[in-house]
Amino acid sequence: MATSVQIPVTEYLQTSYRPDREYVDGEIRERNVGKYEHARIQSLLTIWFGTQEKAWNAMVLTEQRIQVSAFRVRIPDVALVSRKPQPDVLVDPPLLVIEILSPDDSYSDTQERATDYVNMGVETIWIIDPKTRTGRMCSNDSWVASERLEVRGTPIYVELKTLFEQFDNPGQ
Repeated sequence: MATSVQIPVTEYLQTSYRPDREYVDGEIRERNVGKYEHARIQSLLTIWFGTQEKAWNAMVLTEQRIQVSAFRVRIPDVALVSRKPQPDVLVDPPLLVIEILSPDDSYSDTQERATDYVNMGVETIWIIDPKTRTGRMCSNDSWVASERLEVRGTPIYVELKTLFEQFDNPGQ
């Protein structure tokens, strides 16, 4: 049985990894690095949110470290934060966290990450599955499948049909 090496959070926060890794209760955890579908959806979301930043008073970040608790640091695929100066490692809950499923992601790992975001105070989490072309929103501990993912009480949204049309027909 493999054993993991435990390190303090301060050491993790001072270390760079390529690709970056999450920190969970003293353990460094590798993340599934996205393959083409994952990377393309992440790019399309970043472009969409980037064009809306001023109107939505938000900034889009990709693969940003977020300290969700004293001993956990997560790295979502995409996050939206308030348009104000941000620290190198976020400590305030983002407006939105998006996880894009990779072929190697497990349901239990994805659920654990989502629970960490909820416990931190993130009010809206989206999970997008490029393989099934579906999305789910979590708001107030309730998961709902939807074609239009939204952040309640804000103008922030994405239409999955439009997103996947751009995926299928690049440049059109």
